[in-house]
Amino acid sequence: MDIFQAIIIGIIEGFTEFLPISSTGHMIVASRFLGIEESELTKAYEVIIQLSAIFAVAIIYRDKLHISHIELWKKLIVAFLPLAIIGFLLKDYIKVLFSVEVVATMFIIGGVAFLIVEKFYKEKEHSIKDIEDITYKQALLIGLAQILSLIPGTSRAGATIIGGLLVGLNREMSASFSFLLAIPVMGAVSGYDMLKHYSEFENANLTPFLIGFIVSFLIAYITIKLFISFLNSFTFVAFGIYRIIFGIFLLLII
Repeated sequence: MDIFQAIIIGIIEGFTEFLPISSTGHMIVASRFLGIEESELTKAYEVIIQLSAIFAVAIIYRDKLHISHIELWKKLIVAFLPLAIIGFLLKDYIKVLFSVEVVATMFIIGGVAFLIVEKFYKEKEHSIKDIEDITYKQALLIGLAQILSLIPGTSRAGATIIGGLLVGLNREMSASFSFLLAIPVMGAVSGYDMLKHYSEFENANLTPFLIGFIVSFLIAYITIKLFISFLNSFTFVAFGIYRIIFGIFLLLII
């Protein structure tokens, strides 16, 4: 992987990881366009840029990392456990699910789901406007919704945000809880992948890795900030429509 490819993939990872549009499909298109072949080295690179995205969340929500917010983190762990357990038990079956067709189909299904949820969304009925007020039951239900993200193309952010909207969080809190939940989820996944691919770093040219790390971090930081501001005035309808269009596009280029 050269520096140009590292920058492009870093931008895509940073921009798509926390939006409800799934980074998987965009990585497929970008890799094909750039001529990047799937290898152990590219998998190692993906670990690096995912870690940088986690750092972006940690910095933006650094006030929530204080011990005084331990109750919130207990709820985040409750939300994390369903995915961790099911993902571990079904990891071999999940690999079989991966194909461009499945990714594209889940893009479309997810887009339709967002449009339906927004159709019936009533702001006055969604009383949770402070992330600290989320209950353990709501956290668990969001965690159960997150299990759907094991299907490639669903989007972890998309599944948790829809779960949040359905259990009574407003749009901004649904997104914020999804961002914070990414820390244990992506931390665990990236940590596991790091152990699997650590040998790839020994003889690799680390310059593209470092540049990709920085690019992914900066784009993720900016994207999260802009996304929260966006939700103060707009809905998720645009993301639903985009998912459907992109899913159809994927099916056409297979």
